[in-house]
Amino acid sequence: MLGGVTDNRIAVLFVCLGNICRSPMAEGAFRAAASRYGLQCDVDSAGTASYHINHPPDPRAVATALGKGVDISSQRARQIAREDYYSFTHIIAMDGANLAGIKAQAPRDATARVALLMDAVAGREGMAIADPYYGDEALFAKVWEDIAEGVEALAARFAIEGVGIRL
Repeated sequence: MLGGVTDNRIAVLFVCLGNICRSPMAEGAFRAAASRYGLQCDVDSAGTASYHINHPPDPRAVATALGKGVDISSQRARQIAREDYYSFTHIIAMDGANLAGIKAQAPRDATARVALLMDAVAGREGMAIADPYYGDEALFAKVWEDIAEGVEALAARFAIEGVGIRL
């Protein structure tokens, strides 16, 4: 089992639609934030759809992250799987549609806590991370800023509350 709730280790899965823009950026940004907080975590990303399985992140996502000192170029897209609901302590969606999809697929006895990324940010609960796929580099930069705010708040909460946080 990958980390998960059985050994009290934080294990976070970030999820968007195709796993080539938002969730890979969130995975990379969270790894960096977790490192700053000294958190030992398992981190991954996935998509609710199978459009881009085994593809690298969108080049604009890679460039945006790299511009912030985070290299996501080695990531490869995958689709969320049944076992993710047990091997991750938290599954974090980028928007409401993907949150609904994650919840609809969840096994009845799933152990992962499911929430939106922006639920970790006071005053931004329930807000979506925009999908930059059809946008330009400026939209990717804006999306990075939103993701960075969300993962910073999430990492800070994990540092204080540990694996048991509920968003």
